[in-house]
Amino acid sequence: MTWLEAPDYWLARLIVERGIGALYFVGFLVAWRQFTPLLGERGLLPVPEFIAYVPFRASPSLFYAAYSDRLLRVCAGAGLVLSAVVVLGIPDPWPLPVEMAVWLALWVLYLSIVNVGQTFYSFGWETLLLEAGFLAVFLGPAWTVTPLPLVYLLRWLVFRLEFGAGLIKMRGDRCWRDLTCLYYHHETQPMPNPLSWYFHRLPAALHRIEVLGNHFAQLVVPWFLFAPQPVATIAGLIIVATQSWLVLSGNFAWLNVITIVLAFAAFDDAALARVLPIARPAVETSIPHEVAFAALTVLVLVLSYRPARNLLSSGQLMNSSFDPLHLVNTYGAFGSVTKKRYEVIVEGTADPDPTAASEWREYAFKAKPGDVRRRPPQYAPYHLRLDWLMWFAAFSSPRYHEWFMPFLAKLLEGDAAILALLARNPFPDAPPRVVRARLWLYRFTTSAERRATGAWWHRDFVREYAPAVSLRR
Repeated sequence: MTWLEAPDYWLARLIVERGIGALYFVGFLVAWRQFTPLLGERGLLPVPEFIAYVPFRASPSLFYAAYSDRLLRVCAGAGLVLSAVVVLGIPDPWPLPVEMAVWLALWVLYLSIVNVGQTFYSFGWETLLLEAGFLAVFLGPAWTVTPLPLVYLLRWLVFRLEFGAGLIKMRGDRCWRDLTCLYYHHETQPMPNPLSWYFHRLPAALHRIEVLGNHFAQLVVPWFLFAPQPVATIAGLIIVATQSWLVLSGNFAWLNVITIVLAFAAFDDAALARVLPIARPAVETSIPHEVAFAALTVLVLVLSYRPARNLLSSGQLMNSSFDPLHLVNTYGAFGSVTKKRYEVIVEGTADPDPTAASEWREYAFKAKPGDVRRRPPQYAPYHLRLDWLMWFAAFSSPRYHEWFMPFLAKLLEGDAAILALLARNPFPDAPPRVVRARLWLYRFTTSAERRATGAWWHRDFVREYAPAVSLRR
């Protein structure tokens, strides 16, 4: 059935598969290093307690059969190995069922982690990686013909991602409509990077042009992903360019990188061969492969009804799944933009009486703002889950963040696993006797202030965030 084949998209499939494999590797690496202290048996939100309360059908995961920190490491380690195998192209010559089994195993393993990850795994890029990873199961090895339906399903995913993000902005914060959101966003985004200070200091006119460019890239360009070539390639190129701009301006985990990877589904071989002169092997038609991706196409079309209806709804949801397997989802980001940046600063003291304490020492996080003289670091596409949750914590009382007080308790215990998630432990010899959290208002320094002080941030104390607490002894 030649009408199901896309011979001009062999290179696009290669890039998409390798890219998804690389991002799976990042996701499993994050799980290997961070899951246990955050969600393990002694974590802030222990998985055993979650699976005892939430039924399997609501959040399917292998860990419902059994959970242990050792088993989590086995799953994360297997994911690291399998994703590395994919990135290296080792399955390219393998039989179709074996190659598909590798991709399916990656998807099942990561789904199992996400579905018990609770608030630490509640971000849109988790469902995006799962949806893209499920489509990758059916892309096929290098010796098979590239499936035409998969090319369009990948573009449909990019369309929902970009157009949904554009709509949520137009329906959300007024500053997107009056073109002023980027007066604030580079400063108040969850995790600024080394260039964010410079982006924030761009002239206001350029910030307005940035917003206009964003609206064009998200509300107009996605429609042209379905146009004939070379229009589709041009649309893909614009998306790659605008997402690359976002990569330069902030740390958004792998959200921008995976969007770039998926946008390559719009590039044909004629465009890609100019920069990737890779010899293409002889390809074969596989009837089982065609049956598999035809069935997938029907499934995605059926499941697309609710996400498509959501796009048209005035009550549009952002970053939501309509099924527990995260097969076809709705996306969107920054429907509202915070105008001021508040930071929760955690401190400890060795004095058992906090009212008489003469010295409070700050805990330093790996990326979130703290020390005003430290330049914001670059971590994306790696994802620091605790740092991101600290940004959300500043929006409301700690009573609305069920992990926060257990976090303070771990600091009082001197828990090595939690301390490993931080940049610096100010109590290397013995845990503090008392810890507290305070809320500060942060802003980027002006050019004159930075020249005079060397500081990237200026901060002012606002109020106590969490009272001084200690362990019962």
